[in-house]
Amino acid sequence: MATQKKTSQIDVGASLRAAGGQFQGLDPKEPGQWPILPKAVVWLLAAVVAVVVGWLLLISDETDRLAQSRDLEPKLKTEYRQKLTQAVNLEELRKQKEQVQEYVTQLEKQLPGKAEMDALLSDINQAGVGRGMQFELFRPGQVVVKDYYAELPIAIRVSGRFHDIGSFAGDVANLSRIVTLHNLVITPTTAKDNSGALVMEATARTYRYLDPAEVAEVKREAAAKVSAKKKGKS
Repeated sequence: MATQKKTSQIDVGASLRAAGGQFQGLDPKEPGQWPILPKAVVWLLAAVVAVVVGWLLLISDETDRLAQSRDLEPKLKTEYRQKLTQAVNLEELRKQKEQVQEYVTQLEKQLPGKAEMDALLSDINQAGVGRGMQFELFRPGQVVVKDYYAELPIAIRVSGRFHDIGSFAGDVANLSRIVTLHNLVITPTTAKDNSGALVMEATARTYRYLDPAEVAEVKREAAAKVSAKKKGKS
């Protein structure tokens, strides 16, 4: 019995010495010629290193995502509260939208179309004539196109008494279409036969809405300008 135990210990020791011998005299430049045991150990170490590095990288990515999610959480909560408030007041918001739409429609009705501009100019002229004003100048200027409407300035110079000028300005303000007076200058007349008469110079501005084709053209021009600027910067 003792002989068998001794033989087993000798065999294990011999195996360990044989295994250790495989690691001696290894040429690092010729790993293909290494014994099987060193090769297996190196492959095992490489696999362990790869797994550890991959795990660390995975944890790092997940940590970054977790940090981003935590930073995003307050913003999402704020948006949620805002949307919740809107949802609670949805019916009221719809009513407000309808009121705003009605108001916009009323304003649009006060803006003449392209075909109605001549009639509006005639109304302005008649407002002055009806008050006994003398038109010395009535000259429409260049149309200025905005995003959704066009503006027409009209240079006017009229003469008449003070109260007539005030009534004329009131009549213009009360026209069914929007007309505004700008840069008013009132001076005494130089004519000797017009005692007490005044001369008013001003710029009347009236506005008209753009039809769908004109709105589309304005948008195309704006897009072309933006594209030209980008090309210029590049």
